[in-house]
Amino acid sequence: MNNKGKLEEIMFLDIETVPLFENYSQLNPRMQGLWDKKASYLLKNEDDTTEKVYEKAGIFAEFGKVICVSVGVIQGDKLHIKSFYGDDENSVLKDFSRSLSLFSKGPNYKLCAHNGKEFDFPFLCRRMLIHQIPIPEILNSQGKKPWEILNIDTMELWKFGDYKNFTSLDLLTELFDIPSPKDDISGADVARVYYEEKDLKRVVEYCQKDVVSLTQVYLRLTMQPLIQDVNIYFV
Repeated sequence: MNNKGKLEEIMFLDIETVPLFENYSQLNPRMQGLWDKKASYLLKNEDDTTEKVYEKAGIFAEFGKVICVSVGVIQGDKLHIKSFYGDDENSVLKDFSRSLSLFSKGPNYKLCAHNGKEFDFPFLCRRMLIHQIPIPEILNSQGKKPWEILNIDTMELWKFGDYKNFTSLDLLTELFDIPSPKDDISGADVARVYYEEKDLKRVVEYCQKDVVSLTQVYLRLTMQPLIQDVNIYFV
């Protein structure tokens, strides 16, 4: 594949997001009205209300926030994982931004995420703008032509130009016989674990495991050897 590049020049990442507030009632009246408009298409059943579907607000940058960014960098035959997380989104994004500035040392450096071009990358950019944090050049696609964006999306690599459906990272790990670290939560559980159980560490561990899976899937997609478990380090 022509997306194959030097592994040490790729930062693999995954983010975890939640609604800005635990409950719909905590939104101010104007934001409630704006959410009602935004969420109208999420109403699938007769008894659905925009208040009930507020639990899904974390998928929208306008109504959600980033609580964890986990990144992975390959050095030799080793994968190093680091996470930026916390309740204060401003601090999380600033710390992540600083790491990008240190990592990106030239025009060939790039980011890789699963469905990153549709979710992770734009979500991070929008939340940085809201906090008035300068967007690192490696992340910023604003005003760029498609061929000027070097960042990698593993779902895009798998599609080969077919845009009919979504293929999960979990499914790809199964297809490629990649040992997928089993977890007791899924993406749908993140908001509950964060707000109700107050267990951010559990969310961070889940995010880190996704970065490991993402990295291994990319290696399979580019027909390169997997990273051995003993060579995966969490810093």
